Amino acid sequence: MIRTQTDIALPALPARSHPYLSLGASLYMPATRRDVRELLRGHKLPGLRSLVLCTEDAVHPDSVGEALANLRRVLPGLGERGPLRFIRPRSPEVLAEILDMPGSTNLDGVCLPKVDVNNIGAFLEVLEQAPQLLIMPIIETEVAFCDTALQALRRRLDTVRERVACVRIGGNDLLQILGMKRPAHLTAYDTPLGLVIDRLIIALRPHGYALSAPVFEHIDRPEVLERELVLDVARGLFAKTAIHPTQTALIEAAYRVAPDEAALAEAILDPRAAAVFRFAGQMAETATHGRWAQQTLARRDAYAADPEMPA
Repeated sequence: MIRTQTDIALPALPARSHPYLSLGASLYMPATRRDVRELLRGHKLPGLRSLVLCTEDAVHPDSVGEALANLRRVLPGLGERGPLRFIRPRSPEVLAEILDMPGSTNLDGVCLPKVDVNNIGAFLEVLEQAPQLLIMPIIETEVAFCDTALQALRRRLDTVRERVACVRIGGNDLLQILGMKRPAHLTAYDTPLGLVIDRLIIALRPHGYALSAPVFEHIDRPEVLERELVLDVARGLFAKTAIHPTQTALIEAAYRVAPDEAALAEAILDPRAAAVFRFAGQMAETATHGRWAQQTLARRDAYAADPEMPA
């Protein structure tokens, strides 16, 4: 059954101590919007978990000054309430300008666009002046197709690993490099992008990096988005870029934990559990399923259980 924004209640905002599972559906919007203050304060879209204000691809080059002026106007006096607030700067120079603005301390983090081994150093140098900010690098250049370049970038990120909330996958940019656009009836995994996503998971997750799934840009195809979310979750991707408010509830509903799944996780983590045991018709092994069980219970706490979700 396809569930829409109106019939899926968004849960209360989570604590900010677990940044990855606090992201949910990160709503991207151009920083030129006139309602930015209401969005950042959580007044316009109550329940929104995270918001990314873009000064890069979503803003025309001629409008960058307008976007920065808008940020300068709205950042002071935001307070602590509202979604997690991220900025996507156009360049290290634009990032430096934003961090010099009054109220920049009201931001929670920065999305680094088109990050690679050539520009990561400049971004990190600017970010030294704001050590409190979370970092979300976006993989959306040719680095995604080159194991050597990807591992070199990962080693640079290792120097600030404790600040990296997750690594975001820029699906549309990666398809653009391939000269493609995703058809409306296909999930990302039905295109070559699926191979790239799997490649990034294998390259980064063993080193402790969580990843965020790419945007589904077809706003009027919720049934395809729902199919894609099943495949996101199967790969352990529990954050996703959104481009429209109607997508957020559907995305976050996919991250809820079924009661039987939570019960299995609790059984695996029970200190009295046998090394291997049977649970609901499947084998459970404490040595190999422990990490999954910990993440499952953390996800349950972040998104609540879904009593209607099948086991």
